[in-house]
Amino acid sequence: MSGFGAAGAPPAPSIDGWKHLRTGKVRDLYTNESGEILLVASDRISAFDWVLPTTIPNKGAILTQLSLFWFELLADIVPNHIISDDVPASVADRAVIVQPLEMFAIECVARGYLTGSGLTEYKSNQAVCGNPLPAGLVDGSQLPASIFTPATKAEIGDHDINIDFESAAKIVGADQAEELRDLTIRLYDTAADFSRSRGIILADTKFEFGINMAGEIT
Repeated sequence: MSGFGAAGAPPAPSIDGWKHLRTGKVRDLYTNESGEILLVASDRISAFDWVLPTTIPNKGAILTQLSLFWFELLADIVPNHIISDDVPASVADRAVIVQPLEMFAIECVARGYLTGSGLTEYKSNQAVCGNPLPAGLVDGSQLPASIFTPATKAEIGDHDINIDFESAAKIVGADQAEELRDLTIRLYDTAADFSRSRGIILADTKFEFGINMAGEIT
């Protein structure tokens, strides 16, 4: 597959008052003198852990507005890192100002339906990330209850690796792994219920958490 990693991505644009920190698969990060982070969603496409050379016009703006919607809807469950969406005009609608966080080094994935990499693992051992499941499930089957299926964080061009809860606990600590698991399931179930009320099936989703300056999981 053709494409580029971070080294081959287009240079991040200069933004007055903000210093460029890094370029990810889809987003560009900047900081200011106060230590706040300007998170800019580009129109780049990331698929199968690879950044493609084509873009989708206005994709970054749509991603940002969707994120703001979900952060507001789920704010009663866990605090988020949003400070403001009052951003420089050059990145209006596609950027937010956020708190810096000390990130947990795992991806927190919840699944309510069997598909994708979960289906592949199920076919081999009738479980997903250590969660045993009933026999006879097929692609798209709804699970008896939502399950927590964490993964490692991969660098650009590498693949995330699904892991079980015990492996996640070794990375972030047992107590924090339990809290992350519980938050992930609560967030997913709430989002899935809302989506279902709008005629949409949310098969699975991923969350990333960190610790804010007040010591809260965010």
